[in-house]
Amino acid sequence: MGATTDRRGHVAVVTIDRPDRANAIDLETAESLSTAFDELERDDEVRAVVLTGSGQKVFCAGMDLTAVQAGQAGAINGVPGGFAGIVRRDFGKPLIAAVNGAALGGGFEIVLACDLVVASSAARFGLPEVGIGLFAASGGALRLGLRIPRALALEYLMVGEPIPVERAHALGLVNRVVDPGTVRDAAVALADRVGQNAPLAVQAAKSVARVAATDGEPAAWEVNDRLAVAVGESADAREGGLARSEKRAPQWSGK
Repeated sequence: MGATTDRRGHVAVVTIDRPDRANAIDLETAESLSTAFDELERDDEVRAVVLTGSGQKVFCAGMDLTAVQAGQAGAINGVPGGFAGIVRRDFGKPLIAAVNGAALGGGFEIVLACDLVVASSAARFGLPEVGIGLFAASGGALRLGLRIPRALALEYLMVGEPIPVERAHALGLVNRVVDPGTVRDAAVALADRVGQNAPLAVQAAKSVARVAATDGEPAAWEVNDRLAVAVGESADAREGGLARSEKRAPQWSGK
């Protein structure tokens, strides 16, 4: 199928499962990922999602060049959610990339579409498309400059050289660097920690932060004020206060 999904409590783990093709995205994999994200958005039991690649060498090498040569590039980019089903998707739940190896080209663009990043100490990142006459058109040219200073983003976009994981961590592109072989478990642990908090509140915080980054402070305040009312009047807000007063763990309903 090209991608698999398994559950660990309230955390879903989506794996790009084409290790023989460096986890590159063909049409079948794109459709499988898109369907998985559709289902996870609707699943109220899922509070956070981890996205990773199979094996320990490559997270994702981007679009499968064999599929490109077969004329499938448009269809791959055209699945719901865009490339890999995620780069154009307004995914409300926390999404954590577990980068088990190289994330280059479209693979790095997938990482940039995620909220948090846990990376192997052997990982590396990069947008080398300009070297083959293309540019990072699946979100890289849009998002990299939102994550790091514009001049550095332009250098990586226009030169195309890889970013070592230590540099990526120093720039704030990576939240945590862990030993190879522990990436998935570390990402799941982080997702589980996020999922211990009220789902509506977490999603609201993500929404406001995202709008602030893309549309500026006035637009973010509008979203902030609307969501503050909705979250403040939710059953989970009442449960959070009651649990605090009763000195017990809250039981979130997501409502």
